[in-house]
Amino acid sequence: MTLNRQILKDNQGNEIGVFLPMDEYQKIIELLEEVEDIKLYDEAKKEDNGERISLDDYINKRESSNG
Repeated sequence: MTLNRQILKDNQGNEIGVFLPMDEYQKIIELLEEVEDIKLYDEAKKEDNGERISLDDYINKRESSNG
């Protein structure tokens, strides 16, 4: 991915910020969200003990615990 960034500098020449075109910014955000999803998936997979219940059983259990 090539970024068309504009680097902002103060009077001393220190880099203080970056401007990106909106479409490039959105792409970066999408990529970061995808990385976060992968991280959460990997964490959940580590905790998976193989136990499964049907959606109906889950709903019934939830309804009964809520009174």
